[in-house]
Amino acid sequence: MTTLDTIVRGGKIVSATEVYEADIGIKDGVVAAIGRDLGPCEKIVDATGLLVLPGGVDTHVHLEQTGLGPEMCDTWESGTASAAAGGTTTVVCFAWQSKGGSLAAITADYHIKARQARVDYSFHLTVTDPTSEVLDVELPRLIAEGCRSVKVFMTYDGVRLDDRQALRVLAAARRNEALVCVHAENHDLIAWLTEQLVSADLTTPKFHAYAKPMIAEREAVYRIISLAEALDVPIQIFHVSGAQSAEEIARAQARGLKVWGETCVHYLTLTADDLDRPGFEGAKFIFGPPARTKADQEALWGYLKRGVIEVVSSDHSPTRFDDPKGKKFAGDPAPFNKVPNGIPGLAARLPVLFTEGVSKGRIDLPTFVRLTSTNPAKLFGLFPQKGSLAVGSDADFILWDAEKSVILTNELMHHGGDYTPYEGYRTRGYPVATYLRGKAIFDGRTVTGPAGGGRFIARPPYPMSAPLERFPTPFNAVDGHLV
Repeated sequence: MTTLDTIVRGGKIVSATEVYEADIGIKDGVVAAIGRDLGPCEKIVDATGLLVLPGGVDTHVHLEQTGLGPEMCDTWESGTASAAAGGTTTVVCFAWQSKGGSLAAITADYHIKARQARVDYSFHLTVTDPTSEVLDVELPRLIAEGCRSVKVFMTYDGVRLDDRQALRVLAAARRNEALVCVHAENHDLIAWLTEQLVSADLTTPKFHAYAKPMIAEREAVYRIISLAEALDVPIQIFHVSGAQSAEEIARAQARGLKVWGETCVHYLTLTADDLDRPGFEGAKFIFGPPARTKADQEALWGYLKRGVIEVVSSDHSPTRFDDPKGKKFAGDPAPFNKVPNGIPGLAARLPVLFTEGVSKGRIDLPTFVRLTSTNPAKLFGLFPQKGSLAVGSDADFILWDAEKSVILTNELMHHGGDYTPYEGYRTRGYPVATYLRGKAIFDGRTVTGPAGGGRFIARPPYPMSAPLERFPTPFNAVDGHLV
């Protein structure tokens, strides 16, 4: 009988569909057996009284991006320490093309930076300048090498694509079978509203929400879904912030389209009122799209339960608050349109979602696992290696105390930032240990996983990234022939 390296004994395993009692046997970093009386082993992990969850998969994380003006405060080393502390064992981050630059060169550089990762990782390819060289030469090679998702922006000066450019990227993604992820907001409407607000001297952080109303998001979501439908390209809409944009996704899904939605924990917990905190404190809560209303939060919970929104990510995009390289990049105070977007959230994602969702009775345990691990792993081609505790899967798991109450502080985030938007938040449910491929990387207090312990996960073609072979006319405009 083969001696197992480790047996996780006495816990309740939570999968995407059920909760059951069993032990997990691990060999060479992989789940080798699930059951009882698994035989000899070198080490026992006692999970008595705890839940055993698949390691979190966070498919919307920004780490160590450069060339943005303000300085992102998390390196791969510090950012993935935060991931480990929050129970996340796999992240997908952004290799971000600079305007006029090579996507291949920046991706090669990003691979070098990511060697300091403490958890496993993959990349989205962010296209900001869709030249023929990028779309016809670089993108096909990078996708074939395992970066099987492409990110596009519909807003922000310097990175946004117009509709014609977006169509070119969608076509290239379809030809190479990659999923396209979209930041969907109407750029020109936001720019015009911002000009009007600034002209009226309405520039404090609260007016960030006025410049980015839901209609700007809703229109862009509808528009990119229409463009993707015309070219038969699967897409995911990033950071759905409220009811109206979620409803556009529901309509697309009702037509049978491959359109998926993602929201983030901050849209389920923060509102536009947080932008109106005293002094410049509201700048801590400037991100895009902005937080909405309590009614939008309740609507999002409904869409999560219905399966319209299938992923909850962190959109971890950290800059320091009290720092001229961070939120105070343009001064203290600065007008809302000069404050860098983004908030930290990697370590808080699972504890806050568990508290708001499971502990408060909004979702059950399998739904929690689906939203934070299994669904993102499936959607981005990481499943079944990631997102599941099944024989043959990587032995990435969390020991979770469903009753543990912790008051969140910035220190507990283990990141490079100087604040957390969840300072003082009390959890009910918290990770007491995180394991990557069978090795402990967080012990409930200290991140023990070494920098460089993470691995790049190359993603081959997978079913969810495949087109439907369905066009609005008998003409395949991507490949230029009748069907």
